[in-house]
Amino acid sequence: MKNLLLTLFAFLLGLSTNAQKKNIVPPGELNLQLMLQPIPMTAKFINDTSFIWCGTLVKSHLDQKYHLFYSRWLRKFGMSAWVTHSEVAHAVSNSPFGPFTFKDIALPVRGKEYWDGMVTHNPTVHYYNGKYYLYYTGNYGDGKVTGSQLNWTHRNHQRIGVAVADNPNGPWKRFDKPIIDISSDTTAHDAQMMANPSVTQMPDGRYLMVYKAVAKKKPQPFGGPVVHLTAIADRPEGPFVKQNKPIFTVENVDFPAEDPYVWYDKNCYYAVVKDMKGAFTNAGRSLVLFYSLDGLDWKLAKYPLVSTLNILWENGSTQKLEALERPQLFFENGNMIALLCAVNEMQGHSYNVQIPLK
Repeated sequence: MKNLLLTLFAFLLGLSTNAQKKNIVPPGELNLQLMLQPIPMTAKFINDTSFIWCGTLVKSHLDQKYHLFYSRWLRKFGMSAWVTHSEVAHAVSNSPFGPFTFKDIALPVRGKEYWDGMVTHNPTVHYYNGKYYLYYTGNYGDGKVTGSQLNWTHRNHQRIGVAVADNPNGPWKRFDKPIIDISSDTTAHDAQMMANPSVTQMPDGRYLMVYKAVAKKKPQPFGGPVVHLTAIADRPEGPFVKQNKPIFTVENVDFPAEDPYVWYDKNCYYAVVKDMKGAFTNAGRSLVLFYSLDGLDWKLAKYPLVSTLNILWENGSTQKLEALERPQLFFENGNMIALLCAVNEMQGHSYNVQIPLK
């Protein structure tokens, strides 16, 4: 019996040691906040004439450079003009922490006869099976800037699509229809509009999408409630089959979360989301972490708080922000290298940061 117990102990010790060597964290126990490092000034991607938002990063297997895709629109139109004038642009660097140099417009205006013909926004880029996939939100409308208010025609025309390329430098092939559209059922969770796509490959080779959806159950033009839904496809370009079960929900809160970024990490799925009003922690508006074993049922992670609205720069200074949103992770060789976020300063200018991860 003694020898049996010793053998069992040695076996369990070996499992524990192997898990530590492989850096396997038990499901839901990732502490992303502890990984955040001070931000070098080169990792601040800013423009004097344009708002910068929605940064997403990929390393090219061709030129070994780092390609940043982001949303931009002219500052003279105001912050709310993201819904009427945003375009997905492209910048390049030799480092994931910059400095980045503007290269071109990846997804330009192409005419209001297209579902995405006037606005492209919310990019998130992936490399699957030898091709680059740029998921995004598109819309069309009258093009009118409406001051501090949203142009509701453009907002409610938001749909989700994908562009495909062999090279992150393009050209990008766009499609005449969204890869996922609103439901025809007027009582559906996504009957009004959809945006903020995030995609990851599942362990079985399929593709999971998490997206923001707005129903028509609340007064127009905003509608609501605002929830998040999942959809699954056999291929990265779809078709995606909706699962129709709201996630990241809070009882009696109509708009608890936004801006999901989802990924699979060894033994479970994780998602960083924007906590709109402190529905998930006592930190107020912040970034929080969820996890799921199957990608469909989600729970708050053991260490839910990822970041408050304060960021730490490499020079030792701390900056309080108006907004820290649109989280995106950048992986290299299977390791989390950077957390990308859109920043809005107190005085109203916006840019992207790439926060190093330990």
